[in-house]
Amino acid sequence: MSQKSPIYKVQFISNGQRYEVFVKELTTSSIFGFIEIGDFVWNNHTEIVLDPSHEKLKDEFADVERTFVPMHNVLRIDQVAKQGSAKITQLSDKVTAINSPIYTPKK
Repeated sequence: MSQKSPIYKVQFISNGQRYEVFVKELTTSSIFGFIEIGDFVWNNHTEIVLDPSHEKLKDEFADVERTFVPMHNVLRIDQVAKQGSAKITQLSDKVTAINSPIYTPKK
């Protein structure tokens, strides 16, 4: 009996927007302070109505095998039973990303 590989829903902030993507590979990166995501899973739309943010994400990550996301930009990671639709949503003016590094050496 073969085990189906898990699918992860990763939500993170990038350029003032909330990204929600579905991936099959998720690891802590060898680059300090980053998580590594890869093997993106995209919906194959069979409906007439297409989500423009899903298409934008699909185009943005079209040639990307792996991407490295700073840990402090990750909002949430869920292991899900099935994939959903990837999307980008605009953050409100009241939400800001933390732009400071996780580790700052003492001088």
